[in-house]
Amino acid sequence: MAIHGSLFKEHQENPSTDPFVLQNKKLLKISMNYGPVMAKTGSMVAYQGDVKFANKGSGGLNKIIKSKMTGEGVQMMTCTGQGELFVADDASEIQVMYLENDEISVNGNSILAFSSSIDWDIKRIQARGGMATGGLYNVHLRGTGYVAITTKGDPVAFDVASAPTFGDAQAVVMWTAGVRMDVKVDSGGLGSLVRGGTGEMLQMAFGGQGYVLVQPSEGVATGGHASSSSSSSGIGELFQ
Repeated sequence: MAIHGSLFKEHQENPSTDPFVLQNKKLLKISMNYGPVMAKTGSMVAYQGDVKFANKGSGGLNKIIKSKMTGEGVQMMTCTGQGELFVADDASEIQVMYLENDEISVNGNSILAFSSSIDWDIKRIQARGGMATGGLYNVHLRGTGYVAITTKGDPVAFDVASAPTFGDAQAVVMWTAGVRMDVKVDSGGLGSLVRGGTGEMLQMAFGGQGYVLVQPSEGVATGGHASSSSSSSGIGELFQ
């Protein structure tokens, strides 16, 4: 008796021992030998070795209160142990970056995993026009370590310094430090809210220095601003 075909050869585990490495576009392999990591609750699909999980909820009382008040945030679990951990989120594409004493602003629903050395908090976005939306919030990740986020489809990275940049609030996934975000209301006014309007009344306007990541789907639904083989490359490579 034998099984013929290339299934098991083509889909063998990625041999890389990097801390965060893509098994494929929709599956992230995390080496636990580098220390604890934070991962989205329920994102574990498999592991080899001895890995333990502790539910951290929204990350402490202060963050729980912020999450309840703003609708922003993400349920996280602490992963510890030895071996390899595989995480995914509903077959969404995974984007990996390495922060070196840097900071990014991310829609909470798009966060998949990050090194325990990364500090995170829910912060209000200082944006002109934000009062019209009742306030805008994002999750800020800061420090040195790996970060994995998810997108629905392959995203596009815009260099906001090169031209005025605008995005649908439900398609914008994240932006880097140095980017300034304001709220733009479409000139169609109330006509955009009624039948026959464009449906694009509220837009996010970006300026400053840095990058904005936008996915090809208006599916960033729950965040506050919506009311390859190796991942050792730095944050800059994601936006090249």
